[in-house]
Amino acid sequence: MAELSPHDQARILSEALPHMQRYDEETIVIKYGGHAMGQEETARNFARDVVLLEQTAVNPVVVHGGGPQIEIMLKRLGIKSEFVGGLRVTDKATMEIVEMVLAGAINKQIVSFINNAGGKAVGLTGKDGNMVVARKALRHVFDPVTKKDIAVDLGFVGEPDKVDITVLTQILGRELIPVLAPITASAQGETFNVNADTFAGHIAGALKAKRLLLLTDVPGVLDKSKKLIPELSVDEARRLIADGTISGGMIPKVETCIEALEQGVEGVVILDGQVPHAVLLELFTDHGAGTLIHR
Repeated sequence: MAELSPHDQARILSEALPHMQRYDEETIVIKYGGHAMGQEETARNFARDVVLLEQTAVNPVVVHGGGPQIEIMLKRLGIKSEFVGGLRVTDKATMEIVEMVLAGAINKQIVSFINNAGGKAVGLTGKDGNMVVARKALRHVFDPVTKKDIAVDLGFVGEPDKVDITVLTQILGRELIPVLAPITASAQGETFNVNADTFAGHIAGALKAKRLLLLTDVPGVLDKSKKLIPELSVDEARRLIADGTISGGMIPKVETCIEALEQGVEGVVILDGQVPHAVLLELFTDHGAGTLIHR
């Protein structure tokens, strides 16, 4: 912006007005992935963009992950972990580290960056106000020896069972920005780690969000020639999963999108959070960013 003339800056702001009006007083849930966090400058730019959303009468809710940061801490402490079906097998020792990193270091760093950018962020977890009560996650994997699916115990890994947005409704619309770590409790009081995409999808569904943005480290959903698909309906997304175009780690992300849409979210976007100002590009420009999935 510093290289643009004052007239160009004013024109850009004016052209953003219709987009700002579209999201006026609407809730936008942003899943901020561990890989998308990138370097400190990238994180600070993200924080500024979130503050800008709040200043333009949007109600942003940030849900963050932190897989890479958890892995670094586990290695530092000499704790080994394994993954099954894309989910970390989490024993009690690992769960303590996961909670420390997500609810502690990462959550408070994001809160600090948002506050330093002029916002008023509040760091929470799914435990607060029983926001998200989880049940133990169950997964099956194919055993090539027995040729059968076998149940795998993932330890303290959970899936959302109930969502209570009482705390969030008290925060939103009051110039406060909730920053949520996907740490939850079960009905029996056990602590569970929930996949951040899944957590964000359930929060967005419960809030009937206008948009759920899944910031990751890829441009969005790609076709078989590796070109970005700008827009998909739910039926089209399911066909691409069935024919193998959508594969690997993108499958659970798209399935999260579909589930959020079925819960009442208007649209879900998968986009590259490492692109500068990706959130603003998606919401406030005609260009958009990533892949929009809609009902």
